[in-house]
Amino acid sequence: MGIAFAIMGAALAAGLAGIGSALGTGVVGRAASGLVSEEPEKFGKVLLLQALPGTQGIYGFLAAIMAMQKVGLLGGEMATLTNALGWNILFACLPIALTGLVSGLYQGRVAAAAVGIVGKKPGELGKGIILAAVVETYAVLGLLITILLLNGIQI
Repeated sequence: MGIAFAIMGAALAAGLAGIGSALGTGVVGRAASGLVSEEPEKFGKVLLLQALPGTQGIYGFLAAIMAMQKVGLLGGEMATLTNALGWNILFACLPIALTGLVSGLYQGRVAAAAVGIVGKKPGELGKGIILAAVVETYAVLGLLITILLLNGIQI
């Protein structure tokens, strides 16, 4: 059962962070579509804003790969894990899974509001990017904790 818990941790890291990115980019995409339909020349600026919430999914994917490597699922010999070790890996994956889910959605909301900034004052795109990037800080911290926790587990 230990390996099943570890796989569940990897799946949660990739899945929940990916859902956060999908939701966040969707929110920005809707806002950007409205602006671009009126002012197509602003497409490049709003595309950058839409890409920002996509990073949480990348972080979750990275954490999932690390977890799978830890237990030998990506080549080599698969480890025999006790239930406790499996749970350790699952819980180590939760910081990026949860911060990726929540920050992806909220970064999307902030970036969607930044689309409004670009619509009214195109020269202020940088301010919108900074506002959205502040939300991403927590996904980065979640990834860092997941990496530290996974590296601390001895198999």
